[in-house]
Order: sequence, then C-alpha cells, then structure tokens
Amino acid sequence: MSGSVFILSDALESLVNIFAGAAALGSVYLASKPKDKDHPYGHGKVEFLSAGFEGILITLAGGMILLKSVESVIYPEALQNIDWGIYLTGFGGVINLAMALYLKKEGRKSHSPALTANGKHLLSDALSSAAMITGLLIIHFTNIYWLDPLFASVFGVIIIITGIRVVRQSVAGVMDEADEELITRLISGVNKARENAWVDLHNFRMIKYGSGLHIDCHLTLPWYYTLEQGHREIDKFEELVRNQSNREIEIFAHAEPCKPFSCKICKLKNCKERQHPLSEEVEWNYKTVTQNSKHTV
Repeated sequence: MSGSVFILSDALESLVNIFAGAAALGSVYLASKPKDKDHPYGHGKVEFLSAGFEGILITLAGGMILLKSVESVIYPEALQNIDWGIYLTGFGGVINLAMALYLKKEGRKSHSPALTANGKHLLSDALSSAAMITGLLIIHFTNIYWLDPLFASVFGVIIIITGIRVVRQSVAGVMDEADEELITRLISGVNKARENAWVDLHNFRMIKYGSGLHIDCHLTLPWYYTLEQGHREIDKFEELVRNQSNREIEIFAHAEPCKPFSCKICKLKNCKERQHPLSEEVEWNYKTVTQNSKHTV
C-alpha cells in the first residue's frame, strides 16, 4: 500500500514471529513430556534448539531487510499512504508488546528458554515498531523519502544483532555453559544455612534441561560418620539446595571423607578426631565450590 521498505521490514519480522511461535509451541510441548527410558534427563534440551531456530530466523529476517533496503536505494519507489502505514504499524506494535510482556512473565515463571526467547523477540519488535512510527512520522512531515531505506537498514542491523544474541544464548544452553549468576544465587542461600558437619563443598556442576536443573557435586563429611549418618547429611544438603529455587532440581551429592588437612577449615565442634585447629572458614561461592579439589589453607 505504501511502497515503504521500512513498513515491509516490519511485515517480514511479523512473518518470522509466526514460524518462531510455532517452533516454540512444539518445543514447549515436547519439553513437558516426562522422562523416559530413552531420555533419562527429560526432553528439556529441545527448548534450546527452538530458541536457536528462532534466533536464526530473526537473523535471516534482518538480512532480508538489509537487502531490500539496498534494492530500494537502487530502484526507488514512490511512497504513499504513509498515514495508513503508521496506523497499522502502531496496531501491530501494541499487540506485540502485550504478547511480549505475557510471554516473558510466563517464561520466567516456568523457566522456559523457548518462551523467554519468544518474549524477548516480540519485545524487540514492539520497541522497533515505536522507533519505526517515529521514523515514519519524520518521513511523513518532512517528505524526505530517502530516509525510508536508511531507517530500514538500521532496523535490519538491530534485528540481526538480536538474532545473533538469541542464537548465542541457545548455543550456551546446548553446550552446558556454566551459569555463574544462577549458581551464585543457589550457593549463597546454601552457604548461609550450611551445617558444621558439612566440612567442604567442591566440584559443583550444573546442567540445564529446559526448565529443569541437574546438579552434581562433592560434599566432604567427617570420615568416621556411619553410612546412615552420611546419608542423612546428604539428604539434608540436597533438600537445602532444592529449596533455593522454585525450579525442578535433580541433585546428586557424592559424599567424601575428610582428610587431616580438612581440620583447618572444619567448623565441627567437639570433634575427637581433630588434628589441627580451625584456622580459616572457606566461604562457599561460585569460585570455591566449582573448584575440582578439596579445600585447605
């Protein structure tokens, strides 16, 4: 209707939303399926693939917009009905904003990478629509029509950057990249409520499976504890970790016996086997608990 490549770029982005939304819907459905014999850790990883697919679509849409912008510069078209373009773009932007806020809210609540990625995508669309309306108003009132492909090019670059970021986050999930922020938040609560019998914590590792987390770690306990005592302490520790988040957490803590050098960091009182006095407490944080060896001073 308008001959504006700027408005056409918004239409291309909206088409991407449809395919990305379909992929997100399918991935959320698959991720919700329970664990089975062939998928002992569940199906949550598929959400990272969906988010990556969406990121690729976003990047491709940005590239198409850039190409169309260059084509518009070489073969310019007369612009018309800019006012209708402003109305339609504004209407679409309001819908995208409402959906983006809802999807981000549900994504945070369910810890779903697919919903979160889709929400971020739609939010960027809504913000882009606001910028687009501003640009269209400038073109409408100034009649400087060469601004149309220029604005569309900037819009295309922004979309490409957004797509690359979504792909980057997806790859991080598939490659089990350590989430320092999440581990820090979990360990902070555990550190405040740790038992004196929990001498040391190390080799703490976490893998994301969609909304769920799988954690394994090594917990050092007094060497003279019976199997029953050690099992009881492990149960308490694992329950404390689970209570630090509303996400589903599967945790396996490996019990290790303390060594003579462990006495220097052990806070257990009235220990008859102590060989060294307590000289320093080791705070549990991201740096200390991810270390793959027992601590000492």
